[in-house]
Amino acid sequence: MILKKAILFVFACVGFTVSMAQVENDSIKKQSADQDGMSTVITLSETEIEEGGQMQDLSGLLSSSKDPFVAAAGYIFGTARFRLRGYDSEYSNIYFNGVPVNDMITGRPYWGNWGGLNDAVRNKEVHTGIAFESFGFGNIGGASNIITRASSFVEGVKVSYSSCNRSYRNRIMGTYATGVNENGFSLAASFSRRWANEGYVEGTTYDAFGYFLSAEQELNEKMSLGLIVYGSPNRRGKSGMGTEEMYELSDNNYYNPYWGYQDGEVRNSRVSNYHQPRMILTHYWELSKSSKLQTNFSYKAGRGGTTALNWAWGNDPRPDYYRKLPSYYEFSNVEKFNYYTDLWQNDEAARQINWDGLYFANQNHLTTINNVYGTSDSYTGLQSKTIVEERRNDISRFDINTLYENKINENLNFTSGIEVTLNKTHNFKVVDDLLGGDFWFDSDKFADVDPIDDPSMIQNNLNNPNNVVFEGDVFGYDYDANVNRYKLFAQGDFTYDKLDLFISGAFTHTEMWREGFMKKGMFPNDSYGNSEKHSFEDFGVKGGVLYRITGEHMFKLSGAYLTQAPTFRTAFVSPRTRNEVVNGLASEKIFSGEASYLIHTNKVRGRLTGYYTTFTDQTWQRSFYHDDLRSFVNYAMTGVNKQSFGLEAGLEVKITPDLSINGMVGLGQATYTSNPNVIITADNTSEVLAEGRTAYLTDYYVGGMPNNIASIGLKYWHNSWGMGTNFNYFGESYMSLNPERRTVEAANGLDPSDIRFKELIEQAHTDGGVTLDVFVMKTIYFSYTSKLNISLNASNILNNQFAAFGYEQLRYDRGNPEKFAPKVGYLYGANYYLNISYKF
Repeated sequence: MILKKAILFVFACVGFTVSMAQVENDSIKKQSADQDGMSTVITLSETEIEEGGQMQDLSGLLSSSKDPFVAAAGYIFGTARFRLRGYDSEYSNIYFNGVPVNDMITGRPYWGNWGGLNDAVRNKEVHTGIAFESFGFGNIGGASNIITRASSFVEGVKVSYSSCNRSYRNRIMGTYATGVNENGFSLAASFSRRWANEGYVEGTTYDAFGYFLSAEQELNEKMSLGLIVYGSPNRRGKSGMGTEEMYELSDNNYYNPYWGYQDGEVRNSRVSNYHQPRMILTHYWELSKSSKLQTNFSYKAGRGGTTALNWAWGNDPRPDYYRKLPSYYEFSNVEKFNYYTDLWQNDEAARQINWDGLYFANQNHLTTINNVYGTSDSYTGLQSKTIVEERRNDISRFDINTLYENKINENLNFTSGIEVTLNKTHNFKVVDDLLGGDFWFDSDKFADVDPIDDPSMIQNNLNNPNNVVFEGDVFGYDYDANVNRYKLFAQGDFTYDKLDLFISGAFTHTEMWREGFMKKGMFPNDSYGNSEKHSFEDFGVKGGVLYRITGEHMFKLSGAYLTQAPTFRTAFVSPRTRNEVVNGLASEKIFSGEASYLIHTNKVRGRLTGYYTTFTDQTWQRSFYHDDLRSFVNYAMTGVNKQSFGLEAGLEVKITPDLSINGMVGLGQATYTSNPNVIITADNTSEVLAEGRTAYLTDYYVGGMPNNIASIGLKYWHNSWGMGTNFNYFGESYMSLNPERRTVEAANGLDPSDIRFKELIEQAHTDGGVTLDVFVMKTIYFSYTSKLNISLNASNILNNQFAAFGYEQLRYDRGNPEKFAPKVGYLYGANYYLNISYKF
């Protein structure tokens, strides 16, 4: 409350906003008791479909901002998944040479699409918060444009080598630019390679390339044509978060359950493999001295996928399966509790995937499948019990957008634009590795029916029943996610001696539909072919005023109101199985305001900002696996409201011409402000499991990131060398919620004075911690155009390993709420990054 009052005070007394630097889950449960008399355990666990192997943040862009707060938030605190103002990344829009690149299925930008091209994408226009962006309407979290026009690159060559102990170990990179020659032609190219046999976390691998080419030809004095091609093929073994129990038993804060040894070699079960290149053709037209028109045609296509284990018989092969942990038996079976405790602590193999055991089981399972492919034929061979599958999301996307700019007079700059995006994402599974078997039988193992009574219900595809698949074959699910978006915007920027004003408006039409290529036995009438098209009309307005007290002291007030269509991911209940969408689907409404004081002198640069944002009518949707129901369960909430408010302060002061001190503080809260409606369905039945249920989320934290952060540092630069240090504070981080624990059905029968009631509804959190970073750099000049740069950044040199973020598991035991503890992620301990570059 103190923080909220402080922010309201800022708004009441100041009334102005800043924007620094425009450059830049009834509980799904069975009511019956287990045979041992214990309450039924709710066993929901997240699917790996959620992130598609491309989870990214915006730290790479934010760290390039000239704003002291934003740069530190991106570079230092991005490792703890800090999100500016608590916003998800879908509320920040990213453009690549004027082309919007946020993903159309999730709304998020994925930095990995141009990963490793640091030098090629160094030139950025970064805006945070509510601001005027010359290249698009933007969003409440701001917008950034990566400028890659060939003529904007300075002539020269730069080569570099980097060594580090983070996700990868080595990087080489080279960049070449011709500048604009006498014929009006310019070219820029870049290439990189990043690799590691094992990264910071055990069992992880990294192998990635990056390529970039930008060419431009002047057609006449007023027109030029540009072509940009870039991509970042990457393949990496992933790591997964665990519970504190796992970390303590393994004596490793970075325990990774995804790997094991096969024939003595490390093998990871979760390998992401992405390559989704983009081509941009741009026409630049200088209509007059005061107006110009830029038109972009862009096409993006490529593969994306992440592997995972899939099994049809026997126990879950994953080492972190909850029935393999001591905590599952702590109050029910002392013998098993002691057995698994000893196993986890003293047998490393028990904490890993037993690849050799999987091969042995598959090679001893001779089976005959009758009536294969719906014929009278039979197939006999080694039927795999466990396989490695790859979950694919291949993309085909076309963008056309045009941007008109006109400096009408010395006081008014007008911009407008049209953006059209046509996106098709093909989602399917393929057999990646049969693990020594001959085939996999493609059936719905979750179908809640006896196949003898109704064999059609277990079919994943009635158009191809009793499907026997081999390595490389599609199985399980196969559908297209189609999203088209059409956007118009216009804005004016007014500049006067003491006052700057801007106002912007936008209208967006979004349509989405699913096209299924398999007729599911459980949903024969709602899975094959095109679904209904769902359309949304949305608008947005925003504006701001900046008042110059003097040339060095300014106030700014900004506000925005916009509506935003739900994403395909949140709209469709279970696109893997059917066309159904969430009931009550609607566009969310967003209101946001900022008030700031800004100072910029020769010795002092900084800002103080208060912000307040509300989100209403959001849709929240997740899919989980439920052990008791033996099915994926779809948990959806509508009417989700949130608020985010806080204070941001960043300051940089030059003590001497060579020495400066910098500091930043972020105090924020992102909380739920409504009790959403809940509807629960399963993939193994068309029956609705629960509806009309309420999740009591009001005043709970949205979670998943530190609420409060702070940093203070010194930087010294003299002639050709420099050094510096930063001391950083990471505040407590509340876990992302399991909404089902906050329902009447979950707490039914528990007295509020019962400790279990408190444990059930209290939101878990981490305590945070502190880190110390240092850096040193040296530049050696050989000539005016030739120089060698050497830099070393050492982060968290105190090796403070602390839990920085996490989430509550969607499985829980209401009789023992602490049994399924949250999964948390630890901040990396001491790590370094050494870079040597030569430019000529």
